[in-house]
Amino acid sequence: MSVPGDLDRLATLAGRSWRASELPGGLTNHNLHVVTDDDGPPLDLVVRCSSGDAALLGIDRDAEHVNTARAATAGVGAAVVEYRPDLAMLVIEYLHAEALQDADFTDAGVLGRAARACRQLHAGPRFVGDFDMFQRQADYRRTVRERGFALPPTYDDHAAAWAEVQRALQVHPRPTVPCNNDLLAANHLDDGERVWLIDYEYSGNNEACFELGNTATECGFTPEQTEAWVEAYFDHPTRADLARVRLQTLVSAYGWSLWGFIQAATSPIDHDFWAWGLEHLERAEAVFGGPDLEGWLRDVAA
Repeated sequence: MSVPGDLDRLATLAGRSWRASELPGGLTNHNLHVVTDDDGPPLDLVVRCSSGDAALLGIDRDAEHVNTARAATAGVGAAVVEYRPDLAMLVIEYLHAEALQDADFTDAGVLGRAARACRQLHAGPRFVGDFDMFQRQADYRRTVRERGFALPPTYDDHAAAWAEVQRALQVHPRPTVPCNNDLLAANHLDDGERVWLIDYEYSGNNEACFELGNTATECGFTPEQTEAWVEAYFDHPTRADLARVRLQTLVSAYGWSLWGFIQAATSPIDHDFWAWGLEHLERAEAVFGGPDLEGWLRDVAA
């Protein structure tokens, strides 16, 4: 796309002089930092320009817009400035904070700030739509099958164990809360005093333990880090709390691996999505074949 021409069509920037620079990251978005440089009221913005087939990945851009605004209302996200679905653009305020990396979570202060941000999001206004990784996994698997996309030969070997995990989590279902559902390290912005949460493409009401388990998976937490993470969120977690989050790390890894394989077949972005999906599948397979799964299943169903 012609970035300058498209940006000039935004009402926020109409008649303004501005400069734009690329922001790193974004595997389904092209993100720009836009700052005005004229005599008008200063604007410091991020323009999220959508790319790819959002429907293929189960992304609802209208819901993303609403939920981004609700996360801002909860006090953990950037305020929405303008939404232009006709331009595939969402304009939000720029947050002056640093994107976290996996290693940052070894700092107890960072871990605590991230946990507080999650609790604040989860206590905020309900989101538009629900997110259930078991349904998402089934939808992704159907897409792979119907489109003939490549899939590692061992993926379906775990179907019976996957169903057992789902049954165990349903024995004592927990209420849903507004969740980001994609809190990899870079979607946490830390200003030293608080952590902000960004990128609501996959947001929806979900069980809080999925949010925690997904973060543990995406940020490569050790078992000890996962335990500290659960304690930071719950304060006094039960055995079932910890087991539930650990099970959800498996749910996240196995379900999201299909996202990588779909992206590998369809995305125009220069990124090794196949390796990304394979890494997540290998994490899941290590749990499926490991010694801990049976105990976790017992603990969440007890």
